[in-house]
Formats: sequence, structure tokens, C-alpha cells
Amino acid sequence: MRTTPRALRLSLLAGAAALALALSACGGGSEGAAGEAPAADALEQAEGVTEVNFWHSMDGTNGETLDKLIAEFNAANEGKVEVKSVYQGDYDTTITKYKAAVQSNSTPSMVQIYDIGTQFMIDSGAVLPTQAFIDRDEYDVSDLQPNIAGYYTIDDELWSMPFNTSMPVLYYNKTLFEAAGLDPETAPATLDEVGDAANKLSKVNGGPAEFGFNAAIYGWLLEQEIAANGELYCGPDNGRSGERAGEYTFNNDTAVQFVDWWKELVDTGVAGNTGRVTADAQNAFKSGTIGITLESTGALGGMQKAADEQGFELGVGFYPKIEQNDSGPIIGGASLWVSDEGHSEAEKQASWEFMQFLAQPESQATWHTGTGYFPISKAALDEPKDVEWREQHPQFNVAVDQLEATELTSATQGCSAGTMPQAREAAENALEGALLGGDSKSELTDSVTELKVEVENYNNSVK
Repeated sequence: MRTTPRALRLSLLAGAAALALALSACGGGSEGAAGEAPAADALEQAEGVTEVNFWHSMDGTNGETLDKLIAEFNAANEGKVEVKSVYQGDYDTTITKYKAAVQSNSTPSMVQIYDIGTQFMIDSGAVLPTQAFIDRDEYDVSDLQPNIAGYYTIDDELWSMPFNTSMPVLYYNKTLFEAAGLDPETAPATLDEVGDAANKLSKVNGGPAEFGFNAAIYGWLLEQEIAANGELYCGPDNGRSGERAGEYTFNNDTAVQFVDWWKELVDTGVAGNTGRVTADAQNAFKSGTIGITLESTGALGGMQKAADEQGFELGVGFYPKIEQNDSGPIIGGASLWVSDEGHSEAEKQASWEFMQFLAQPESQATWHTGTGYFPISKAALDEPKDVEWREQHPQFNVAVDQLEATELTSATQGCSAGTMPQAREAAENALEGALLGGDSKSELTDSVTELKVEVENYNNSVK
């Protein structure tokens, strides 16, 4: 689930190639060798309390839950380590501030960065791979959900520690399903099934819903549909096999079929079009007048609250595919990065210990039940508080089952490219253009073509 406004501005990484080049020239005053983990006893050798300056993008309830965990860690490490968290704004704002901090050699000890910022963070040369600590300590990563860790793993190296993770799912109004003569206990699993249900639900066909289907125009949903059908968003191999991604392929047959499907629903009046703003699409569904929508698991709490208030029963299903297969959607959210240049060995070690604390099953159970984000720890699902929480919120078991049913492949790892924010924006432009009357294939191909120069310039700058 992203905390940013729905439209990612192209200005987010405008001039990314030039910035990446500048980052490659940055130096710092790190005590240890660049890219190497500090000495394991670095904290014991340090004098006084080691401070960890932690930048993040969690506000509201999410921020309160994070603060609770930080307070617990600080209490357990009193006199040794103190984590001081600083909310930096939404994801876009945080990564923009981090880039500026790299250039001025004033980075925080640790930072939370959203999923599609992964390749840029690697290319920045400003971070210490989590893998360096894992290798040094022979840290057991077997408890990490493989599909979650897989996203942040490039060339078999885990670069950052996963933290807040979400997945896309299908939400549907069971009450409207029953009124339309549909089985409220069976969620549609394919695009054809969603389309058939939406037609029966929609007012234009005499159904009980204002619109049978509605979702925000969000590039993330296109990424998910491509992955859910085992296809690639960029090439070669989604940038996951040692060769840097050099082109985008989200104009493939799967993408075109998905956009054509959505476009037909809008053209026939079966689907609404609330635009790019997440809140608008969510509020439409929460009003009880929409039959089906696509959204993140991170929205589950708000959806359930609205259903209770509006008097309808909420249903949750797997993200729909073109046809059934062993693939599945990509995880979303953000991960935690340790800054390298300009930080003491004690500071980096303290950051690593805080990361380990947040990854523990107990911490992840607290995080999961307090926010709705998916736990990165498999064992967290067996924690009593987590078991009890899911008994009270059985809809979340859909996300658990969906993740476990998804095979980890290059497709489900998602595209690793330094220009992914631009690509997501370009995909949204194409989707919006098609829904407003354009040809799906042409709109997608135009966006892919426009990205070629961006990708080439970025890649040349970081060679």
C-alpha cells in the first residue's frame, strides 16, 4: 500500500540520470570500507549511547504502531542505542530528501524507501547491503517470507530488510452480490468472471449497484496483472538475472488484454471512472454503491469499517487473472536501508540490530495487527495475538493464502529498474488515455516508447 497521492509525478526522478552520476562521485567519512559490514563488536567498542537517526513515511495509525515498536527497542537497549525516528512525508518526499542528503553527505543512519525505489538506492552507492550483515553473522533468513524477500533481492543479494508489505486483492460487496443473484461466498477469480459479475451488478443492466466495477487508475494494478499472468514488465527478465533492465514491456499482450477489458466495462457503463486519486475510488466502494474494486490489503481496515457503517458485508478475493495459473501478484510497500558513507561502525551496527528487532516474529505480529500490513516473518502468523486478530478479521487470510500460492519467479519479483517511478506514471497515462477513448495497444506502446530515452540515459549514467 502506498502512502503517496495516486499520481506519481514524472518530476519525482526528473534528471535521475544526472543525479545518479552525481551520487557515484560522492565520498564520505565512513570508518569502515565501503560495502563491508562493520565489526560485530562495534557497539561494545563505542562510548556512550549510539544514536540511530531513522527517516520514515509512516503516519497516522501506522506511525503510532511504529513508535510503539521503537519505544520497545529503545527500552531494551537503554544506555546503548537510541533510535530517533523522523517522519519525512510520503514515499516520494522521503526518497527526494534522501537524494539531497546523499549529495550533501548528511544521510540518516537508516531510511524507509518504497519498493520501486530499490534499484535507485542500489545505484546511489550510499547504502550498505543488508546481505553484508547476513553474511557476517550467518543470519538465518529462513523465517522471511520468500516472496517478500525476493522483491528486494537482486543478483542473489538482499539489499534491504523488508518492512511494511502489502498485496493487491479484489474487494467485493457481498450484499450487492446477493441482491444480483450472485453467490456472495465465491469471489470472481478471472477477468471474465469479474466482468460477468460486474454486468449483472450494474445499474445500466438493471442491477443493484451504481457500477458493477470501479478502481483507481493506478499503474500498480497493471504491474500486478502482468505478474499475475506470469509475464514481464521490463526486460531482460525484469532486471533480475544480473543484466540491468534496458526496456519496458508493459505493452505486451497481457497488458493490452487487461486494459481492453477495463475499457470495455467503462465504455458500456458497467464500470465507473473516478480517476487516479486513490481516495476517490476507495470512497466510491465504501459508499456501498460499487460491486467490485481492486485495491491493496492495506485498505482492508478502512473497507471493513465502512462496510460496518454502511450496513453491507465485505468480501475479499484473490487478485483476478486472465486465466488460472501458478503465478501471482507482486508485493508492494517499503523496506529499510542502512546508510554507509559518513556513518560510524557503531551506528551501522545499531541500525542492523534495530532491523533485526523489527523483523522478529513478535514485532511483526504487533506490526501486522496494528496496521494491516502483511508480516515479513512466517512465524509471526503463529503468534497468539496474530492468530486471534485473523480470527476476528478472516478476510486477511485471503492475502496469506494468495502469497503462499504464488510461485517466486522473475515475474512475481517485479521489475527492478532505476526509472520505475517514471514507468508507473507512464503506465497510468496510458491506462487513463485508453479509458478516455484511446486505443489500448497504441496508448501502452506510446508510453513504452517514450521511456526508452529515460532508461538509456539512466543506465549509461550508472555504468
